[in-house]
Amino acid sequence: MSPVYDCRDESQLLSGMRHARQAIGRGELVVLPTDTVYGIAADAFNARAVAGLLEAKGRGRQQPPPVLVAGVATLRALVAEIPPAVDDLVREFWPGGLTIVLPAQPSLSWDLGDTHGTVAVRMPAQKLTLELLEETGPLAVSSANLTGMAAAVDIDSARDMLRDSVAAYLDAGPSETGIASTIVDATTLVGGAEPQVRVLREGAISRAQLRAVLGDLLEPDPVDDTVAPAEPSIAPTPDAEAPGP
Repeated sequence: MSPVYDCRDESQLLSGMRHARQAIGRGELVVLPTDTVYGIAADAFNARAVAGLLEAKGRGRQQPPPVLVAGVATLRALVAEIPPAVDDLVREFWPGGLTIVLPAQPSLSWDLGDTHGTVAVRMPAQKLTLELLEETGPLAVSSANLTGMAAAVDIDSARDMLRDSVAAYLDAGPSETGIASTIVDATTLVGGAEPQVRVLREGAISRAQLRAVLGDLLEPDPVDDTVAPAEPSIAPTPDAEAPGP
């Protein structure tokens, strides 16, 4: 069985971080903590590793994973443009539970799946994972679960589902919130005829919090989903079938 490192123990933390860095470098998978739920991670620029992540979860290319970053500088390198409203969201909610979908930088050589030219990016509020991201660079990270099952909020749940498909497990105790990040689609703010931010998945950040920052740029609140279902997203909805990091 793949090793579990209790990162609350300083000696295990050092060994676990070293093992995780090496595994990511070899194109293998690692389970790590975030401020929302546990995630399964792969090098975002290793297409074989990303494919392995999707296979481990039992999903296809039509559900591309989000990308976790260590800071805003990396966000700027991954996306085509950061509109002023997105700058406002980042200042208010990063690091934290907000994933933002934007047009990807077209010059990047990567393959996250069927993204239709977009990328979903988040900076997590988890010290251990941020330290790992500083060393590895951007990681494709999906919730640590099999498709159709609940996202893991502790290391044992993740291990029970993913077992030896993962090279190492980093344990930081139960997830801080256990609530998935909110995902917003801000793609139309980049050259769109009708700029508007759409909520693809509600989670850790509420619509009220988003509206306090975005004002009328946020889509109107749904009146009644049972009467008027939301129309399909204009961008892929990364990890929407289950709570993700």
